[in-house]
Amino acid sequence: MTHVRYISTSTVQSAASPNELTRRIELTPWDLQLLLVDHIQKGILFFKPTPSQEKELKGSSVIDHLKTSLSRTLDIFYPLAGRLVMVENDDDKTSSFFVDCSNLGAQFVHAMVDDLTVADILDPIYVPDIVNSFFLLNSVLNYEGISKPLLAVQVTELADGIFIGCTANHCVVDGSSFWHFFNTWSEISRGNSSPTSQSPPIFQRCFFDGIIDFPIHIPFHPNEISNEKSIPPPLKQKVFHFSKKKIALLKAKANAEMGTNNISSLQAVLGHLWRSVVRNRRCSANQEVHYRVIVGMRQRIQPPLPEEYLGNAVLFAKVTATVDNLLDHGLGWVARQINKEIASKTAEEVKKFIEDWVKAPNMPTLSGIASNALVTGSSPRFNVYGNDFGWGRPIAVRSGVGNKFDGKLTVFPGVEEGSMDFEACLSPEILEAMADDAEFMEALAS
Repeated sequence: MTHVRYISTSTVQSAASPNELTRRIELTPWDLQLLLVDHIQKGILFFKPTPSQEKELKGSSVIDHLKTSLSRTLDIFYPLAGRLVMVENDDDKTSSFFVDCSNLGAQFVHAMVDDLTVADILDPIYVPDIVNSFFLLNSVLNYEGISKPLLAVQVTELADGIFIGCTANHCVVDGSSFWHFFNTWSEISRGNSSPTSQSPPIFQRCFFDGIIDFPIHIPFHPNEISNEKSIPPPLKQKVFHFSKKKIALLKAKANAEMGTNNISSLQAVLGHLWRSVVRNRRCSANQEVHYRVIVGMRQRIQPPLPEEYLGNAVLFAKVTATVDNLLDHGLGWVARQINKEIASKTAEEVKKFIEDWVKAPNMPTLSGIASNALVTGSSPRFNVYGNDFGWGRPIAVRSGVGNKFDGKLTVFPGVEEGSMDFEACLSPEILEAMADDAEFMEALAS
C-alpha cells in the first residue's frame, strides 16, 4: 500500500534582524472570525527537475534550495515565522489576540512517496485521499497558532514529481495574502533575490483608524471549546474543468436570459454548479438552499486596501433560494441572484460589519458555515501557474482536507488562460449523478 515516508523535519526562520521588524500585528474582525476554523491548505504539483535543472539550483539539492529560499521569503513575510499570542483580560473576562513576530520559525518537512507518480494523482476520477497527507497541521484550528507554527510546508517527492504543500494560519492570511507569499517564494527560488514583480506585504491596520480600537476584546476561552470531532460522511473530491470557450458560452447564456451584461464569468459558472448540485441532491421543492461565496474586499472599500495588505479582507455573500425557484428559473436568474448579493458587499457594508462584529463577536465553526449550504472559496484570479521555482511551471494545484465538508467548491484558475477548475467536495452519490447530468456536463471541457 502506498504511504508517505517522512524524511526530515526542520524549523526555517527569517534571517532578518529582529530590530528591523514590526514586532506586533493586530488581528482585525476579519481575522478573528476565523479562530475556530481550519488553516488554508493549498499546494502545487510539478514534474521533478532534470539533472541539468537541478545543477542550476546553485549546486544544492531541491530540498536545501527550497529551505534556503523559504528563509529569504520569510525575511519579507516575517509574521508567518511568528506565533499568535492570546492575552486574557481579567477586567472584563475576555481575550485578545495579536501576531507576535517572534521568528520562532515555520515548520518544514521533507517527505517521499517512492511508488506514486504524477499520473497517479491526476488520472483518477476522484482526487486520491493520499493528497491529504501532503499537508501538515490537518484538523488544527487557527486559534492553536498560540503554540503551533503559523506556516508549515511539506515538500513531498514522488517517483517523477514534487508536491509543495503549504498550510497557513487563516487568521493571519486570506487567499490573496497566501498566494502573494507563494508567488514571492517561487520568484526568490528561481533566482530573483529581491523579487521585482512582487511588492512587499503591508502590515499596517490604518484602514481601521476611527472605526474600532485595538486590541479587540472577545469572549473566547479555549478550555470551553469542544474537542469532539463529528465523523463526516464519506466524501470524495473531483476536479471539474471549465474551458475558456465553455465559460464564455455560460456567461453569454446567463446574461441573455436576464437581458443584462452584468453577470460575470465566475457568477455564471457558480450558478451552473449550484443548479446541478441541488438538482442531483433531489431536495423537496419548497426547501431553502444556500450558497455562500467568499468575496474579496480589498478593492471594494474606500479608499481601497492595497493588494499587498497581509491579513484577511473578505466577507461572506449568502444567496438563499427555494429549490423550485432555483431549478424552474434557469441559469440566468440564479447567476443574477449571486451577482446582486456580491454587488451588495460595499464599503458601507464592510464598515457596518466591522462595527457590529466588535459589539457582538461571532466566531463560527465549520459546521455552522457548512449547514445546508454550498460554499465557494479561493479565486480564479490568483496567480497559481506562475509559480516556477526554477525548474518549470506547475502542472496542477490541489488543496488539503482543511475546511472541507459536503458542499465545498474550491475554485482555481485552470492551466490554460481563462479556464477554471473547481475542486468539488461532495458525496460520491452526488458526484456520480452530476457525471450523468447531461445539462451540467454539456458545459464542461470535453
